[in-house]
Amino acid sequence: MQAFFHRFKPSGAPSWRVSFSAVACAAVLALGSSPALAWNLEDVAKLASQRAKTPFKPASLAVPAELAKMEYDDYRDIRFKPESTLWRADKLAYEANFFHVGRHGDSVRVHEITAAGPKRIPYDPARFNFGKNKLSPKSWGDLGYGGVRFFSNLNSPTYKDELIVFSGASYFRALGSGQLYGLSARGLAVDTAGPGPEEFPRFTDYWLEKPAAEGAPLTIYALMDSERMTGAYRFDVKPGEQTVTEVRARIFMRPTDKPVTTLGIAPLTSMFFFGENQPRPGDFRPEVHDSDGLMIATDDGKGGGEWLWRPLQNPASPLVTSFSMQKLKGFGLMQRDRAFRSYEDTEARYEKRPSAWVTPLSDFGAGRVELLQFATPDETHDNVAAYWVPEKMPVAGEPLDLAYQIAWQGKNQQLPPNGWVKQSRRGIGYSKLGADALGQQIQFVVDFAGPALDALPEGAKVEAITTAGSNARVVESLAYPNPATGAWRMTVRVERLKPANAAEPVQPIELRAFLQYNQQTLSETWTNLITN
Repeated sequence: MQAFFHRFKPSGAPSWRVSFSAVACAAVLALGSSPALAWNLEDVAKLASQRAKTPFKPASLAVPAELAKMEYDDYRDIRFKPESTLWRADKLAYEANFFHVGRHGDSVRVHEITAAGPKRIPYDPARFNFGKNKLSPKSWGDLGYGGVRFFSNLNSPTYKDELIVFSGASYFRALGSGQLYGLSARGLAVDTAGPGPEEFPRFTDYWLEKPAAEGAPLTIYALMDSERMTGAYRFDVKPGEQTVTEVRARIFMRPTDKPVTTLGIAPLTSMFFFGENQPRPGDFRPEVHDSDGLMIATDDGKGGGEWLWRPLQNPASPLVTSFSMQKLKGFGLMQRDRAFRSYEDTEARYEKRPSAWVTPLSDFGAGRVELLQFATPDETHDNVAAYWVPEKMPVAGEPLDLAYQIAWQGKNQQLPPNGWVKQSRRGIGYSKLGADALGQQIQFVVDFAGPALDALPEGAKVEAITTAGSNARVVESLAYPNPATGAWRMTVRVERLKPANAAEPVQPIELRAFLQYNQQTLSETWTNLITN
């Protein structure tokens, strides 16, 4: 299990991890001898099915020596020429350009779907301005491209902004209006939590559907390949205040004697450095994160279910937790805190980073949402991942069909229908407890808001229903109005219990709490993991 993920840098190197360069580039070029039949998802699925019946071929494409020795800042000086932008001359709703291949050799083949059929877009050095670099690109041959990015009139009718980017393995990320890049999504996650090394399925080919009528979505097809699986993907991107990416995929497992332990569907990757629940001494900024919590909605099949909120943290060692259920309504890594004063960062503008809410469009069946959190030394590394793990794993020869959407949301984002957590803070203020007691007890102060709380009658006696794992005892659990904000505040104090065997390691405390009035649930369930 890796300690952290490298951050996505859309204006720079398109790679995410050094290990990505080990994924097949030769397999990309192998398609050159086959017709590119990517008219629709079925056509891409035929290619994926064919690949799944053959052994995986690792990369063998050598990066030109000139590129291999380039420093990061040198690579940043390679720019795509605006006049070479795809579809610009046609004055269509969307435009596209390409990343240059970097020193790690992550290369993709790009095709355009036209009225005459799919057409390969070969690498052309004339599309790029190489800046101050002294290079000889005409001698490199057909490198392919390092990734693809798309533009639309997201924020202005006269200027096209970046809308969605595909770069590095199967990573992509999108923007709604007024947003700045933050967290990312992936096509698939394989054995991210171990026990062996993580496998990185990689999009090797893209087919770009030429935009049609105004208002139609942007459509992209992709072919995925890795050691133990292949896949066909269709992305329909609908820009707006919250841009929606509809994903339809067909996954094929290769026959192998090395079974997949964890198949992560609709994976999201983000960064949490510190926040209100885990402040960082010495940093002038109150919070630094792309996401502050994992939200999950379960479906009980009767029109109800439970909403869960797990505040993120930057743990000292890797944490893997999961939430099992019979049916998923949705999950997402969310950036709920939208106030500049919460971050005070005039460059990063974390309050503008999107939330990503995943909604199944097909039946995912029973399974679990898994959350991974790693230690990160700074904000330049992604250290959080969340994804759906099906209870039933697909087998070789049986395709797995998936359909879901990702909504990239800003201020107007998905929230539970009744009430939700506004902030979580850990610590004790003025107290008469002695030093020994303080060392054993942990306190949280959690603020809630929402329509169910706003509708309460004056003087309502709200209860904080709190439970802890067997290794802790709830000492105090109170709910009361916050006179400064008009919302409701919950104070929870728990005591860690000593293990029966002193030699046993101290285990994390699982803590759950929600607000209730007259047996009516008023809020989502706040679920926190106390690791120290």
